[in-house]
Amino acid sequence: MIKTGLGVAISLATNICATAASADCNGAPVPCMVPGGTYHIVLPDGATGPMPAILLLHGYGGEGLGSIRNEGMVNQMLARGYAVIAPDGQPRENGAGRSWDFHPDRPATRDETAFLIAVADEAAAAFGLDRDRMLLAGFSIGGSMTSYVACQAPDAFAAYAPVAGSFWRPHPTSCAGPVRLLHTHGTEDRTVPLTGREIRPDFVQGNVFEAMEIWRLANDCPKADADKTYTQNTYEIQQWTDCQPGTNLQFARHDGGHSIPRGWAQLAMDWFETP
Repeated sequence: MIKTGLGVAISLATNICATAASADCNGAPVPCMVPGGTYHIVLPDGATGPMPAILLLHGYGGEGLGSIRNEGMVNQMLARGYAVIAPDGQPRENGAGRSWDFHPDRPATRDETAFLIAVADEAAAAFGLDRDRMLLAGFSIGGSMTSYVACQAPDAFAAYAPVAGSFWRPHPTSCAGPVRLLHTHGTEDRTVPLTGREIRPDFVQGNVFEAMEIWRLANDCPKADADKTYTQNTYEIQQWTDCQPGTNLQFARHDGGHSIPRGWAQLAMDWFETP
């Protein structure tokens, strides 16, 4: 059994290497709280000492608790010794779920980057996490939010792994510095196509290929084309290796649609653990 920040018990499979210990904010039946918002957390069973963590940002209309309840994916992370943190976006105006406030050229109602840094700092202090080994990941709008944090504050997290979400137009002209980043996207994604789409005239999804060029330049990779392209399970992966030391830039494509694809958790953790 696990407890989320809401104190809700969720049944987990028993044949995994790790389950979640109690992490319900001192037993209160409410989410964990930081200035400006809330988050949920589960911990590997029996973990001691500073442990790594993965922050999962939900998609449009979702919430952190929904990310925690993705048991198949979360169990894999717990089994590898990661704490899993699921922050909550801001409530949508119509009251249906939550989203993230990152869109360029619009005034923000919350500094999302500051909020996510606060979540990471507070969770590290409260639950014995290694602040220097945190991966920020997100799906769809959460992937876009992940991309903007990586661009605005590249040192805020050890690495970034957006899935099926990237920049919106207007794209950033540049990013603040080099990053370790793995972008994953489906070639058949019609919700967030690789080349982007117009939702309405002032609300246009960006082009992922152009985003990868922005990341290439941020990482000082001299060649436009990837240095290495290979197939790993169901993914075609492009990797830029001749870049600024300490960076790791990869673009993983699969032939699926708008989803977190099967095997992504293992792909992301393997990548995150590779120097």
